[in-house]
Amino acid sequence: MFNANPEEAANFYVSIFKKSKILRANAMQADFILNGQRFFSYNGGPEFQFNWGVSFMISVETQEEVDYYWNALLAGGGKESMCGWVQDKYGLWWQITPKILLQLVSHKDRAKAERATQAMLKMQKIDIAALKAAAG
Repeated sequence: MFNANPEEAANFYVSIFKKSKILRANAMQADFILNGQRFFSYNGGPEFQFNWGVSFMISVETQEEVDYYWNALLAGGGKESMCGWVQDKYGLWWQITPKILLQLVSHKDRAKAERATQAMLKMQKIDIAALKAAAG
């Protein structure tokens, strides 16, 4: 549920993600596809607020993809957070997660995993080169 116009939000998201389209949308509800995943949303009114309990992870390969999604989701009033999290202008939370991040923080070499984790905890937008350098 959005606390504003779900059609506007759907148009925003479709402009960011490939393989996306709006199936049906108006001021009260929207049915749309992002990267092949179907979403349905309602206008919940001003009392509805998203929270950290619901977020969507965007799995990426490159720093260019990290930068693209980070900047696109911040556009128009989003907020940066820590560890690759960003809140878009509609209040929805996203985790922009390079695949290498998950590999490094779960590495079988626990010291390497800990170094990667500590580096990630200090980052807002994930910096793949800095993460690899910290992990060693």
